[in-house]
Amino acid sequence: MSDLIDDENSGTEVAEPLRRAIGERYLTYALSTIMNRALPDARDGLKPVHRRILYAMYRLRLASNGRFLKSAKISGDTMGDFHPHGDAAIYDAMARLAQDFNVRYPLVDGQGNFGNIDGDNPAASRYTEARMTFVAESMLEGLEENAVDFRPNYDGRLEEPAVLPATFPHLLANGAAGIAVGMATNIPPHNIAELVDACVHLIKTPDARDDTLLNYIPGPDFPTGGIIVEPRESIAEAYRTGRGSIRLRAKWEVEDLGRGQWQIVVTEIPYQVQKSKLIEKIAELIQLKKIPVLGDVRDESADDIRLVLEPKSRTVDPEVLMGLMFRNSDLETRFSLNMNVLIDGLTPKVCSLKEVLRAFLDFRREVLKRRSKHRMDKIDHRLEVLEGFIIAFINLDRVIDIIRYDDDPKRALMYEDWSKPHQSTIRRATSEADYVSPLIGVDVASLEMRADEDATAEAIAGESNNAVPQRFVGRPDGLSDVQADAILNMRLRSLRRLEELELIRERDALMEERAGLEDLLDSEELQWNRITDELREAKKKFGKDYAGGARRTQFAEAAEVPDVPIEAMIEREPITVVCSQMGWIRAMSGHIDLTRELKFKDGDAPRFAFHAQTTDKILLFAANGRFYTLSGANLPSGRGMGEPVRLMVDLPNDVEIVEMFTHDAGRRLIVASKDGNGFIVPETEVLAQTKNGKQVLNVSDTVAKLVRPVTGDHVAVVSDNRKLLVFPTTELPEMNRGKGVRLQKYNMARGRQGTLALDGGLSDITTFDLEKGLSWAAGGDRTRTEVDMTPWIGKRAGVGKLPPHGFPKSNTFT
Repeated sequence: MSDLIDDENSGTEVAEPLRRAIGERYLTYALSTIMNRALPDARDGLKPVHRRILYAMYRLRLASNGRFLKSAKISGDTMGDFHPHGDAAIYDAMARLAQDFNVRYPLVDGQGNFGNIDGDNPAASRYTEARMTFVAESMLEGLEENAVDFRPNYDGRLEEPAVLPATFPHLLANGAAGIAVGMATNIPPHNIAELVDACVHLIKTPDARDDTLLNYIPGPDFPTGGIIVEPRESIAEAYRTGRGSIRLRAKWEVEDLGRGQWQIVVTEIPYQVQKSKLIEKIAELIQLKKIPVLGDVRDESADDIRLVLEPKSRTVDPEVLMGLMFRNSDLETRFSLNMNVLIDGLTPKVCSLKEVLRAFLDFRREVLKRRSKHRMDKIDHRLEVLEGFIIAFINLDRVIDIIRYDDDPKRALMYEDWSKPHQSTIRRATSEADYVSPLIGVDVASLEMRADEDATAEAIAGESNNAVPQRFVGRPDGLSDVQADAILNMRLRSLRRLEELELIRERDALMEERAGLEDLLDSEELQWNRITDELREAKKKFGKDYAGGARRTQFAEAAEVPDVPIEAMIEREPITVVCSQMGWIRAMSGHIDLTRELKFKDGDAPRFAFHAQTTDKILLFAANGRFYTLSGANLPSGRGMGEPVRLMVDLPNDVEIVEMFTHDAGRRLIVASKDGNGFIVPETEVLAQTKNGKQVLNVSDTVAKLVRPVTGDHVAVVSDNRKLLVFPTTELPEMNRGKGVRLQKYNMARGRQGTLALDGGLSDITTFDLEKGLSWAAGGDRTRTEVDMTPWIGKRAGVGKLPPHGFPKSNTFT
């Protein structure tokens, strides 16, 4: 299969295999996503959108100590000049740079609603204002000194920096996250002071091992604080390979309320966890009673985080409670580290900690060299101008004459031959004569003739002495174009003796600075010393004296919380479980009289009622052959009508409840279907761990009918067609799941339409001790026992015989 592609240049169609056409285009898209959207640059740690936002703010002169500007203007300028994408996406990226709970060192100073840790979105861009922070300004330092390359913007009207000359390792300081095509990145934030110390160590010891760097960078430093409980070995492995995970917990403390009462206060939550969703999750745990020892949760946060966890009893161990909270909620998370970055802005690579720092240091060296060369060019230009100024002061009278009387003073300063009088001298004499002669009676023509004679005599004397025609004193080869322009643009107030001395001092200082720059560019050692000084200066700016510069995330060992069963933490109390025919369940406090009349919804009636404990597990057997497990402590209160049991377990609406009873771990059960198949199953094997329940009895074209505990050595089965069969329990297999074996045989009967149907079916089943006989309910509180069961004993799967005289017409044993 091929694809026809229009050739824009030739106007023809070119046949190309579809596989190759799609592959090339997808590869182009993938590379564009990787390089221009998702992955940060290892040099400045920014994605293109963030870099363009900062550069747009830089062009708008939004300094950290200056004015604020509407965010709509900033995002609009960024979109129109540099980033041809949606303004909403640009504003979201800018808003995140202003969120101190997402960014360790915010780059944008926001004024207005820029969102919060609860997960609320920022206000619209027309309502908020922003400017750069002090940190962002340091990211742009040296931008006007040719520190980095510039490239045309998307439409070629302007130029934008390919990378920003960051003065600190911003990639690790603020971290990054992104998803590209076939790759992703997720880098946690770190402390700048620790990063600088590691960089200085790497400069002094280029072959330092990754493990050594952990002495300076023990781990991430998240903006929301928290406690890292990951072992040092795991962190070292993650930094060495560029991949791994870091375990982070909330910071908490026990607050004493007096009289033996206490509560837990959470003051820091893990990074990128929304507080509102965290509270919702904890409230759901309380509602579902998954953590029975937790009584309530409250949010008392203002500017700082303050979550209050109330235990259900003061006898609960706080460590055990928090262990359960860490296990079941986002009070403990794992940050997946994946340091996939662009090296030199081109090549994606998963880097180790050392490789990332080395990429930054190499970039800083390149920035230093470029800024030094740019500074040398500026010094050379200024020295040239200063030399012209100094020559002008030495030859001040001639310069003044040329500027005042010459038609083209710039050309005269640069190219005129000063070996003979300049026309400006004659014009000056003429001008003076025109003014003075009427007063003193001097002839102008005689003055011009005298000037010519003097010039000729000076020329002859010069030729006789083989003298070279002289121009300016101190500059025999004339002035340059730059010097001439500078002299012509000089202010009259600068023509002072003091100014000449200042020029000489400035020249000497610049020449000394230039010599230092030459030494710097020639010496690699001096370059690394200068970079070290710059890094230490950055540490002073953003270290412990900077607001928020101190480390926020602490380290600790994860305390081993004993794996205490939930039942062990539940206070044992008697309850009465009541379930109606419509499936509404509740737990009445205490063991009430089971014959007491209870209230139910209109049209509903009682179905199951039995005594239990809050520590018991309640088993529910349904017609689909599944067992469902409920916790006695999690049952709804008996003050109301209860709750539908189908909301507590995933029981289909069309499936009836067969039986409900408390769990007894040492017991065995007989399960049987309507068509007379069944088997024995240990009760411990029917416990379900999920709401979906556990399939035990397989039913396809029938339904589950009965479940009975095994209490004797024989089984009694009675059918709907009133046939009783007794056989030993040893004839039933014990299994965990299946269809079972035939318990009793039922005949097929022909119906009115000639169809065959099962004549009867299983009605009831029980177990008993043959020596004691079979008992059944005889009405009221009376029971009847048939001791001699010999006539009804047979083989399993037999038909059976009519039951003894007086057997209930309901064909049931109870």
